[in-house]
Amino acid sequence: MALTLAAAAACSKQTAHDEAAAAPAESTAAAPGRTQGAAADLGVKLAYEHEVDLKVEAAEIPKRLRAAQDACNGGKFGPCAVLGLQQQGGDFPSARLQVRVVPAGVDPLIALAGKGDEIASRNTHAEDLAVVMRDNGLLQDRLRREHERLLEFQARRDLKIQDMMILSTQIAQIEAQLQGAQQEGAQHQRRVDTQLLTLSFNAPQSQANRSEIGQALGDFGSIVTGVIAWLIRAFAVLLPLGVVVLAGLWLVRLLRRRRKAG
Repeated sequence: MALTLAAAAACSKQTAHDEAAAAPAESTAAAPGRTQGAAADLGVKLAYEHEVDLKVEAAEIPKRLRAAQDACNGGKFGPCAVLGLQQQGGDFPSARLQVRVVPAGVDPLIALAGKGDEIASRNTHAEDLAVVMRDNGLLQDRLRREHERLLEFQARRDLKIQDMMILSTQIAQIEAQLQGAQQEGAQHQRRVDTQLLTLSFNAPQSQANRSEIGQALGDFGSIVTGVIAWLIRAFAVLLPLGVVVLAGLWLVRLLRRRRKAG
């Protein structure tokens, strides 16, 4: 049985070696097709992320945020999921919405959130996951083959209890690795099939300046009150000290007069 398990392990290593050797050949074979112009298949798997900064009137920020959120949750432009939401009120209102949406829904969702307002900035970048996804697929294939071989050995009737325990441990390890690889592969595929969109809502600079002036005027009364309170506290502290100093000076002058009179 030990020889059988060793043979299975050797076969598994040979399979991994063959896959590693086949990968460069596959990449080399695909390379000539990449020079056939923009219409050629580059073999890339791109995961796009968009960051959009919208200048929206302060009073309109909650409405635009709600409209974009409802459109995403309702699937108005295709499958969409809200990943994060932040909102800040006060003198400097702002909001931030992060969603994952199908590619066809990116521009309509931006247009709905902006509604003709100024787009201060838009940044788009992508990560190529082709190599990562290919390696993940090869890993899943290898783990499945190993799992099938171990199940075949486990089905034999001439196994000893100790061999059964060893096989059960190995099968459990392979199944855990395969599950992890499948979850990682599904995550990569999700990033390719959908795109990450972050919408930031901010008030125009003119409104921000007016907010600063309004805040300064609002703080005027509290500043004056604070200064007066500080002067009162200072007077309360200095008054006893002034009395002591005046009493000391009066005592010194009194002693000098007595010395002169003596």
